[in-house]
Amino acid sequence: MPQYEKGAACFDLICHETVTIPPHQIKAVAQNVAVKVPEGYALLLFARSSTSHKKGLMLANGVGVTDPFYCGDKDENLAFLFNITDNPVTVEAGDKIVQGMIIKTEPISWQEVDKMVDKGHGGYQHSENV
Repeated sequence: MPQYEKGAACFDLICHETVTIPPHQIKAVAQNVAVKVPEGYALLLFARSSTSHKKGLMLANGVGVTDPFYCGDKDENLAFLFNITDNPVTVEAGDKIVQGMIIKTEPISWQEVDKMVDKGHGGYQHSENV
């Protein structure tokens, strides 16, 4: 069961199994929970702040996203962890490696245009002085 501290922004997920991740490789680590996220919400998975400096691991995809329709018996949340060290790293069953946050989402609609209304600021690394 996830662990939540009153007032915290996120809840901790508990690793389901012991997994050893070879150096510079990615492995999926089961998080011991399948979550039925309410319609109109998403579950975001983040590495805990201690995961990189204590274990040498980071989420391979930066942030995991769980949609409301990913909620069946075979839909256990996974953390895809990247070992950034030169040594194997073992994640033990019971370790807290990632944390989850449930956020509200808004429906998306698109409108294609030939030209944007706003001028913009000039793009990546643009400076008015260049």
